[in-house]
Amino acid sequence: MTSLTITPGALSLVDLRRLYRSRPSLVLDPASREAIADSAATVARVIAAGKVVYGINTGFGKLAQKTIPTDRLEELQKALVRSHCAGVGDPLSDDVVFLVMALKANGLARGHSGIRGEVIDALLTLANAGVLPVIPSQGSVGASGDLAPLAHMSAVLIGEGEAHRNGERLRGEAAMQAAGLDSVTLAPKEGLALLNGTQVSTALGLAGLFEIERVFNAALVAGAMTVDASMGSDTPFDARIHALRGHPGQSETAAVYRRLLHGSAIRASHLECDRVQDPYSLRCQPQVMGAVLDQLRFAAGRLAAEANAVSDNPLVFSDTGEIMSGGNFHAEPVAFAADQIAIVASEIGAMSERRTAMLMDVNISSLPPFLVAEPGINSGFMIAQVTAAALQAETKLLTSPASVDSLPTSANQEDHVSMATHGARRLLAMAANLRRVVAVELLCAAQGIDLRRPLATSPALAEAVAEVRAVAPFFENDRQVAPDIEAVAARIGAGAFDRLAGVSVEGG
Repeated sequence: MTSLTITPGALSLVDLRRLYRSRPSLVLDPASREAIADSAATVARVIAAGKVVYGINTGFGKLAQKTIPTDRLEELQKALVRSHCAGVGDPLSDDVVFLVMALKANGLARGHSGIRGEVIDALLTLANAGVLPVIPSQGSVGASGDLAPLAHMSAVLIGEGEAHRNGERLRGEAAMQAAGLDSVTLAPKEGLALLNGTQVSTALGLAGLFEIERVFNAALVAGAMTVDASMGSDTPFDARIHALRGHPGQSETAAVYRRLLHGSAIRASHLECDRVQDPYSLRCQPQVMGAVLDQLRFAAGRLAAEANAVSDNPLVFSDTGEIMSGGNFHAEPVAFAADQIAIVASEIGAMSERRTAMLMDVNISSLPPFLVAEPGINSGFMIAQVTAAALQAETKLLTSPASVDSLPTSANQEDHVSMATHGARRLLAMAANLRRVVAVELLCAAQGIDLRRPLATSPALAEAVAEVRAVAPFFENDRQVAPDIEAVAARIGAGAFDRLAGVSVEGG
């Protein structure tokens, strides 16, 4: 297993993608140790001085006015974790949980949370041992941070809750032992530091972003394949057209289409055809997909910033000895980013489904009806397109913004919340739908290109057709198409089309 050094506050999108996809061994930058220790020492001095500070020797939320005796502060932290373990629903995937743990360690290690280094080390040891807390997916409103899900993560540290290891579900104490650890006794402020923060919503947003990034690349390839299969024009991808518009994503995606279509004998065969213009779903791909790319990159930047943020409360400033209560736990930036990703991701599916529908129409595609020999006896891809339409309709429902909603909690102390967590979680469901929508187009476009033989597509698109054909043979006669859709969707999810399109959300 390769390792990744966490330099607090400096995780790049490349690092974050690697954390989600590869689960490297986590190493904390030794240079962070001094700030961590200073922060914990500041909390200890406050307690020794007898000061009353929120989150250290008070109750929480609406109970902040309750002062807690010093001899009960450890009990307070354990009670906090236990009481906040109120999440429900299916557990988050292990990949997401690993990312949550890495983000939490990253934020805590910046030295503004008042938590001891040994607690952060225990969290990293669990992650590196593959002992991943069972975190229910529902129960956070995205302020005061992701309290319930992070409580379930933290419960394992104190020997409670549950964790997964190699497919086995372990109780908290056994999980800690499996990682070679004793249960942690949380010091003052440490329970709150662990529970307060946006790491769950941010991890879900990043996971959705990275899954949709792969769908985006596959959709670029599918769109180019459909252009060639339907004998569309590559003129709309001319760089001069897009330079006049001035949007970077538009020019970048137009270049991708030009590269993918370069050298196509199919295109060369109809340079002088009488078709004046192609449908928008072909002709306007750079304008739509370029706009999608620009927005994905903007959202990616916001999520990367949040992944490196200190988002718990209160915050410790060791240089002045101050502990300040604020609102960095409010996940509105994550909620906005998730809503933005959801809206533009739906457009990927909208364009793809329309291109698939166009391939079914002999008046536009000039291909056999439903892309199969002996139409009538065979229905070909007729119902595959219906499936794509059904999935896209469902996906559109998921674009409804989460961030515009708020329900007060904690007896109106927390009177405006972000709803970022489920706003981010739905991105994974959208990605699953979109993989299948684009898979249908890839199947249909590959069929259309094969039906153009002996004319050959471009070398790049021939590679794309080969990727499809590796799991789904040419459609001679009717057969069950569902296995083909799922197999191609799995290839999208595995990144099989990333190299061919070559686009990433971090740019460059």
